[in-house]
Amino acid sequence: MEFLLLENNVAYEVVEALQKKLAQKLIGKEIKRDQLETEIKKELRLALEELIIDPDNPLDMIKLSPKPFVILFFGINGTGKTTSIAKVAHFLKKSKFSVVLAAADTFRAASIEQLAEHARRLDVPIIKHDYGTDPASVGFDAIKYAKNHKIDVVLIDTAGRMHTKTNLIEEMKKIERVNKPNLKIFVAESIAGNDATEQAKTFHEAIEIDGSILSKADIDEKGGNFSQFRYTETYFLSWHRSELRRSPII
Repeated sequence: MEFLLLENNVAYEVVEALQKKLAQKLIGKEIKRDQLETEIKKELRLALEELIIDPDNPLDMIKLSPKPFVILFFGINGTGKTTSIAKVAHFLKKSKFSVVLAAADTFRAASIEQLAEHARRLDVPIIKHDYGTDPASVGFDAIKYAKNHKIDVVLIDTAGRMHTKTNLIEEMKKIERVNKPNLKIFVAESIAGNDATEQAKTFHEAIEIDGSILSKADIDEKGGNFSQFRYTETYFLSWHRSELRRSPII
C-alpha cells in the first residue's frame, strides 16, 4: 500500500499517517478470513476521512465579511492562476456577487492582456497598470475601486514565482502586506506531486496559505497530490469543485 500511494504522488507524511492509523485499528484485531478484505477497505476509508479537511464554504465567508472581500492568488509559473481566477469570477457572478479583477502580474508577457480578455468576456471591471510597475499598487488601486463602487469581491492575480527565489518571495510578502487579503489562495498543478507540497510549505512560511486550488487534474492518469496541511488557520477551499469543472475556460 505504501508503494502504491507513493507512486500516485500521495505526500509521504500522509502515507505515514495512514499506516499509523491502520496499524492502530487492525493489528491484533480478530477478523474472520472471509471478511479481511472488506474490513481493511472499511478502515482505510475511515482513516482517509479523518485526514481530509472539510473546507469552509467560501460564499458564506464572503457574505459574513466586510466588503470588499479580497482574494490573493499566487503560485509558481504556469500553474493556471489566471485561468483559475476567471473560473472563480464566473462562479462568484453566478452566486450574485459583484467582482473586480486586479492585473498585478506586471512581469509576464501578455499576462495583463490575458486577464483583460477574461474580464471582457465575463463583463467585469479590471484594474491594470503598465508592465514593470509595482504589483502591490495594482491590488491597492483595485481595492480602492471596489470600495468606491461598492463591489463585493476583489480577485488579485500575481506573477508566477519559484518558491526557491528569495527576492520574489519577498515581493510576495509586500503584496500581501499592502493589500491585506481576506484569503490567500495557493494555485498548484495536481500533477506536480510532492513538489507541490514543498512549494506550498515555502509559501505558507512566507505569507500563510488560507486555501489551495489544484489545477490540471484532468491531464494525468494519477490521482495527483494529496498533502496533509493541518495548520490551525488553514482552509482548504473546494470552490464547489463540480461548479468549477462546469465553468467555461474563457
